[in-house]
Amino acid sequence: MPSRELPPPPPPAHLREWLDETVVRADRARHLAELSRRGLGPGRLAQLWAVGAAFALGWAFVGLAATSFETGDALEYLYGVIYAATGLGVLVPAGIWSVRGARRERREHELLCGWVEAGRDPVAEPALRAPVRSLVWLGASLALGACGLWVAFAAAAGARPGGATYGELVCFVGLGMILWITGLLGVAKAATHHRWAARAFRPAPAAARRRPVLSDVAG
Repeated sequence: MPSRELPPPPPPAHLREWLDETVVRADRARHLAELSRRGLGPGRLAQLWAVGAAFALGWAFVGLAATSFETGDALEYLYGVIYAATGLGVLVPAGIWSVRGARRERREHELLCGWVEAGRDPVAEPALRAPVRSLVWLGASLALGACGLWVAFAAAAGARPGGATYGELVCFVGLGMILWITGLLGVAKAATHHRWAARAFRPAPAAARRRPVLSDVAG
């Protein structure tokens, strides 16, 4: 399956009763593994950090622009306009990228929930809980968020009259907040996946685990 192509949705419940259970189970296991790899894999973590890096780069240009505007020099003012335009040119695509990524993640989660509800497979389901990947996301995101908070608070606490300029303060505090928000998003994703897995793979009641047979439908 191409990397940008999503798995198909599960067949409707009234059709699954007539399909070969082995085929449905194989499709379910394959598509769930693919969706789980996409949603909580290292590639998605790298994508989140890449978006954060794009926002950080754009904000760095904004900080340079603010520093240039403070000087009052005509040439520096021209540089400030160039820096501001460059920062805007980076921030706008980064925002569009993040919105598209959020929409794609929502669609992947809908497909994941749909295939989970399509049946039960006690052998394959434990791997979908992905405890190791969740811990990797949690640990890396906590470290990134802590680094961002340190940068932001250190820049704010170290500001002194006649020391760092207003533009530099805006730049470093903004960069720290971008790192903190990026880490916070990663922590939220790991926690959301953990809660979802706890609910989705909860043992079903005995009556719900009984698959309808042809005699039940005929009766």
